Amino acid sequence: MELIPDLLDTLARECLLRTSYKQFPLISSVCKVWKREISLPDFLRHRKASGRSQELVVLSQARVDPVSQLGSGKTIPTPVYRISVLEPESGLWTELPPVPGKSNGLPLFCRLASVGTDLVVIGGLDPVTWRTSDSVYIFSFLTSTWRSGTSMPGGPRSFFACASDSERNVFVAGGHDEDKNALTSAIMYDVAEDRWALLPDMGRERDECSATFHAGKFHVIGGYSTEEQGQFSKTAESFDVTMRQWGQETKDFLAHGITWPPVCAAAENGELYACCRRDLMLKSGDTWQKVVNLPDDVCNVSYMAVRRSGNVVVIGSARYGEPSVGHNWDMSNSRWAKLETHEKYEGHVQAGCFLEI
Repeated sequence: MELIPDLLDTLARECLLRTSYKQFPLISSVCKVWKREISLPDFLRHRKASGRSQELVVLSQARVDPVSQLGSGKTIPTPVYRISVLEPESGLWTELPPVPGKSNGLPLFCRLASVGTDLVVIGGLDPVTWRTSDSVYIFSFLTSTWRSGTSMPGGPRSFFACASDSERNVFVAGGHDEDKNALTSAIMYDVAEDRWALLPDMGRERDECSATFHAGKFHVIGGYSTEEQGQFSKTAESFDVTMRQWGQETKDFLAHGITWPPVCAAAENGELYACCRRDLMLKSGDTWQKVVNLPDDVCNVSYMAVRRSGNVVVIGSARYGEPSVGHNWDMSNSRWAKLETHEKYEGHVQAGCFLEI
């Protein structure tokens, strides 16, 4: 069946490739053939190869409520977190529809990961009871709908490391259980199959660790053991997806002075960036080098991402409690440009991920 009657499929595909991601739900609703076409992995690959893809920074961000005076004896309510989406190219902000049945917002301290055209929200704490959640929610940018995934196995786990290969799998490692015992275990979620798999344990316990994925490896950075509460390690270890095994622990992976938790992001070429106090740092080989100073109003960094161009997007605030803002660092001239801000999207950011669709 033709994609568009009386039009060559090559031309019809070109028309679909040129559409905005915001039109995907409408395209999916027109007919099954169009929905199947834009759902194919090749469609996303062709969009990226042709330069038609759009970059999105997706954040778990607190809703900004009107300022109100609190009387004596009243407490500040727990913020309601929702999904905000920033298009760094245009500076436009939007908000995704809420997860059905979650009127109190996203789980606190949940983790976000992107797989293809899906956003995956994993774990966190229930915003009302503060009990650990093993929930998995998936938002499809193709249909603009949420669905529930298979719950995270292995018992309660919070403050874990999480990253994806951007194509099929989400990796989870470390964190702690309900008794605050740091974990060595790791698991992998296949989004397409909606199935979890156990991975070999890491070489050491890692609570409140961070993670990135690049060059076919899931890199888990820092964290601390049960006995070393709050004494963050500067080590890292990497899981080779092809070999399905952890490599040797890397000592002194983090540079001296990098604050915790480290906010890191990997570029497509494998280079690793990190925000250290007021500096943007780059790991070149085994050495960390300062690239540029961070803008004053974003030095308390919540999230960062490296774009396909090599430019770096940083989201943060001047200090905790101040409005969140975004900046784009242009690697061609080493200059920062402040992204468009809106009061609605100045709330605190707990987690983020990067999509190119």
